[in-house]
Amino acid sequence: MTTWIVGDIQGCDASFAALLSEIGFEPGRDDLWLAGDLINRGPDSLGVMRRVLSLGESVNAVLGNHDLHFLAVALGARKLKRKDTFGDILAAPERDRIIDWLRERPMLHTFDERQVVLAHAGLPFMWTVETARMRASALEATLRGSHAAAFLKAMYGDLLCHDYEAASEQEYQIVTTNYLTRMRFLDAEGRMDFTAKETVEQAPPGFRPWFEYPRPDTWTLVFGHWAALEGHTGLPRFVATDTGCVWGGSLTAWCLETGERVSVPAQEKPAWN
Repeated sequence: MTTWIVGDIQGCDASFAALLSEIGFEPGRDDLWLAGDLINRGPDSLGVMRRVLSLGESVNAVLGNHDLHFLAVALGARKLKRKDTFGDILAAPERDRIIDWLRERPMLHTFDERQVVLAHAGLPFMWTVETARMRASALEATLRGSHAAAFLKAMYGDLLCHDYEAASEQEYQIVTTNYLTRMRFLDAEGRMDFTAKETVEQAPPGFRPWFEYPRPDTWTLVFGHWAALEGHTGLPRFVATDTGCVWGGSLTAWCLETGERVSVPAQEKPAWN
């Protein structure tokens, strides 16, 4: 059995199919984990989700910011935006099955036997792995519960960038969401910057990439979300899997057991075209 972790697919189903073929993925023998942002911006979000569902128990995923945005729209907490490309899912006969599948996904997953953590954006340096598990678990319960729509409606905005800005349990969970799905640059106190999305060299004054700060553990952290890194952090224990497929780059899989990386060129036109 081989376990593969795949970076942001973002509705690029042709690239997803090509990557599965390239790694020789066999459902029932191999396991597949997706690093979040399965859908949106690319041309075939429905195709991605149909392929995911067809793989049954062999596939799982952590949620990314685009997946949460889809759930917000699907549950009536947010309106479809002009650039959203998941309208095909909302109109599909499998709509409810896809919504339910996504709501049941974790925000974080640990491969304990190998001391590897998977989260869409990563983990802030202040959190131990156990802290991350506890915060992710509380957030997952909210997303699966009866107040999910209210939470998703409140989730948007750039004001909650650190725990000390949270004045309620809901705001505390929004901070958790931001760390797990939106984080890129942090300052020395762990405050997030939501404006900078480009390369490490373009960090705002006083901020550094989250993975450059010392951590209280030796776990390997695998993440997606940050396409501008082009899959490189310069630090072996921080594994970037988003290689910008939706922007015309490539789609990448990382092997849990060996550390091998396999990429295929994007099969779709870049999203800005």
